[in-house]
Amino acid sequence: MTAAKKAPAKKAAATAERIVDDTPLECADAAALARWYERHHASHAGVWLRLAKKASGIASVDTAQALDLALCHGWIDGQRKSDSDTHFLQRYTPRTKRSTWSQINRAKALQLIEEGRMQPGGLVEVERAKADGRWEAAYEASRVATVPPDLRAALDANRKAAKFFAALDARNRFAVLFRTQSAKKPETRARRIAQFVEMLAKGEKIHP
Repeated sequence: MTAAKKAPAKKAAATAERIVDDTPLECADAAALARWYERHHASHAGVWLRLAKKASGIASVDTAQALDLALCHGWIDGQRKSDSDTHFLQRYTPRTKRSTWSQINRAKALQLIEEGRMQPGGLVEVERAKADGRWEAAYEASRVATVPPDLRAALDANRKAAKFFAALDARNRFAVLFRTQSAKKPETRARRIAQFVEMLAKGEKIHP
């Protein structure tokens, strides 16, 4: 496990609770990344993990292993960006109190618990999510997300909105579905649906 020589930005500072260090981290295998989490999961504000592309032939922890280890310690994956012909960068950070859960990661967490791999930090985040409703409200992944009945009914009642929604790209379609599903209160959900229908009827979308 070594720090990458090439770093898009280097910044190290101490916050009141966690250390901020944007120097990319390279791990040749899952065991090396597991050791990093054991030492730093409670002290660091996040990490840029430098992962080798499959075709590179370079020894590296892969994205599936990295996500499992993040979930084990109460962390989650985030932004991904390019780095070189052989590597890319993936951001991992501790979950926050408002961090949403996907149904896929919820299932992964249950599997990790069943396999006895889940660590105390990960169990804490699971219990927090169950206690405040985020666990039950886990959203569908973008590739399988479906239109809920209440949103479908609202779209069916407005032909212009329905037509524009059907023509949205994957990113904008998922944005509407995610923001609808993530509403915690029925009145908030209803208000969002009304706003989306009005927006779509005007030919407007969330992302450019």
